[in-house]
Amino acid sequence: MLIAGFPAGAWGTNCYLVAPAAGEECVIIDPGHQATEGVEQALKKHRLKPVAVVLTHGHIDHVASVVPVCGAHDVPAWIHPEDRYMMSDPEKALGRSIGMPLMGELTVGEPDDVRELSDGAALRLAGLDFSVAHAPGHTKGSVTFRMPEAADVPSVFFSGDLLFAGSIGRTDLPGGDMDDMLDSLGRVCLPLDDSTVVLSGHGPQTTIGQERATNPYLRQVAAGQGANPAPRRGM
Repeated sequence: MLIAGFPAGAWGTNCYLVAPAAGEECVIIDPGHQATEGVEQALKKHRLKPVAVVLTHGHIDHVASVVPVCGAHDVPAWIHPEDRYMMSDPEKALGRSIGMPLMGELTVGEPDDVRELSDGAALRLAGLDFSVAHAPGHTKGSVTFRMPEAADVPSVFFSGDLLFAGSIGRTDLPGGDMDDMLDSLGRVCLPLDDSTVVLSGHGPQTTIGQERATNPYLRQVAAGQGANPAPRRGM
């Protein structure tokens, strides 16, 4: 399996391209702010053909390049229905203006083909299997994507802004809710095997085992306690 990832834009949002191998079809995850050039470079480098864009949630730092990427390759975008409005109205999603200079760099709106994700959905894209879990807390429509273990490759978990290395996504923007976040951490993350590789929306790669042992939020959820605020990344 091939996973090519890079941080993009003002928020350093991780965009991932996932394929069975170089020279094959791929899925693009979270092409955010200023990600278009990085996507095209990765496609060329690995000789990949996109078949879909999938989105962990609707914040502008994760979806800003959806329209140009989908348009250039004539592929659909998948998003949870509760976050769909954010593609066309990013300022409402943040509860404030994100700034005219930044807005001037964005193509706001939906691609021609938008498909909606649901909890428990099983997606088969580019010859790869993705299990979808609805994981509200950062936004109402946040989701994660998990790929099963295969041969000598451990399971891979695209956590979006649910779980980071050492932290979690913020819950203070419209649609965010700490109780929902803690529920999602317990319901979606804790059952995963320790060997599961976590590729999050911001920051470095980690594993569920590492986070189970060191992440203060996941540790407190596992212990049945609440969580205290701590530094978090992203929007």
